[in-house]
Amino acid sequence: MPIPPLRGGQYKVLTDDQVRQIHLATLEVMAEAGVRVEHRKALEIYRDHGCDVDFDQRIVRVPEHVLKRALLTAPSQFTLCGKTPEWDLEVNCDNVWTIGGSSALFVYDLDRRRVTATMRHLEELTTLQDALEHLHVMHGIVNPQDIPQPGFDRRLFATVVPRTSRNYYSQSTGAQGVYDQIELAAIIQGSHEAVRRRPIFTIVLCMISPLTHPSLRVEELLACAELGVPIYVEVDSQPGGTTPITLAGTLVEQNANVLTGITLAQLVRPGLPCIYSIASGMMDMQTGNYSGGAPDTTLLHAATAQVARLYQLPFQGGTGIDATVSDAQAGYERALQVLGNALAGTNFIHLSIGMVEQMLTASYEQCVIDNEILGAAFRITRGIEVTRDTLAVDVLREVGPGGNFLAHDHTLSRFRQERWFPKLTNHDKWERWEERGAKTMADRANEIARRILAEHRPQHVSPDQQRELERRAIAMQQQEIKNASSA
Repeated sequence: MPIPPLRGGQYKVLTDDQVRQIHLATLEVMAEAGVRVEHRKALEIYRDHGCDVDFDQRIVRVPEHVLKRALLTAPSQFTLCGKTPEWDLEVNCDNVWTIGGSSALFVYDLDRRRVTATMRHLEELTTLQDALEHLHVMHGIVNPQDIPQPGFDRRLFATVVPRTSRNYYSQSTGAQGVYDQIELAAIIQGSHEAVRRRPIFTIVLCMISPLTHPSLRVEELLACAELGVPIYVEVDSQPGGTTPITLAGTLVEQNANVLTGITLAQLVRPGLPCIYSIASGMMDMQTGNYSGGAPDTTLLHAATAQVARLYQLPFQGGTGIDATVSDAQAGYERALQVLGNALAGTNFIHLSIGMVEQMLTASYEQCVIDNEILGAAFRITRGIEVTRDTLAVDVLREVGPGGNFLAHDHTLSRFRQERWFPKLTNHDKWERWEERGAKTMADRANEIARRILAEHRPQHVSPDQQRELERRAIAMQQQEIKNASSA
């Protein structure tokens, strides 16, 4: 059964006129300041399609007519494919989906120790997330430090993809990484043609603020365009550090940066699915740290959702939180973040599960807690259905003054649709809570995570496919290491 979509967009930070002003300022930046693109072939492509290119400075200036032409071919609706159709996601500018945690270097484990991330943690945390109903797109939640780092993306692919049927939000370490992941996907899907028809993974391309496209990311973009792999074109700004201190100025920088990348993708392969993406956060002016949990961050992401919608581009927002463990700070930061993004119509809420300590640490307990928070946020976002049946005039007439609705057929037929049913939240009074062990939410999440890992045994590929994936991924990584050492 397809996943029921959730529609956002009720919360608007900006007026229509403010969005228009951001657009006009973006046109000025794209046409006058330009973006540094550190890739010769890409510079030539921009030039050949009418852009002003300074090859010495590697600056591309995109005029409005080129941007308009690119936006005409950038699709507003497409499908991100899971291994099976029930995990297909219908992407448009209204539906709201979630993406799991990403690339933590440390883990807060079930014994409540902060340890270096390993392959075992990646396996366990992927399995844990696979059991969470509010996760829609899987990511590599940790970057294991017990394997060589060159070519790590192939090892992540071979570890994560067999443990889920969801679309895999991948990353690469150059164009060869994209080609290799096509090969790995073909092992699962049966052929290269099957991968071309229904790619089960996407690639995120993290550009640099301010206004810079590094060569490696551009290589990956061109490879994805060649092969038809959907992409997230992402920038991760810090107002006052890598972008202007004002949120309005940051919106302009992000917009010019992302749209320049999407323009290139459409020039090379018109119709390639592109998702406008940010993982921006505030710079804490006291510590210099990145702050994803700041309310300003959620405000920035909600506003960016409106800007992306102006161009009819699906949007990925959301980022990590600042809390170091699953405490009250973690709860309020995550709740404000996911609720603000869902209501704003962020189409993919990124890093929405399991991340603490400014994306440095992945937490088993927080994975379970975040799934609960997402359920509550989604219930608020879904809003109130008003129909003749929900207005219940006939029911009120039938039960009458002083009556009881508990046993009425209307209640029995609709209560599961109307109410949110938590799996983790405590609704007991003090005495009953004490009888049950006086457990905190983190304690209960710890127990649920342990139970999932003991009982959930996802088998999304055959044992032969699993062995072949691991063998090929290790060989690909060894080749990457060899290439790096001889460069």
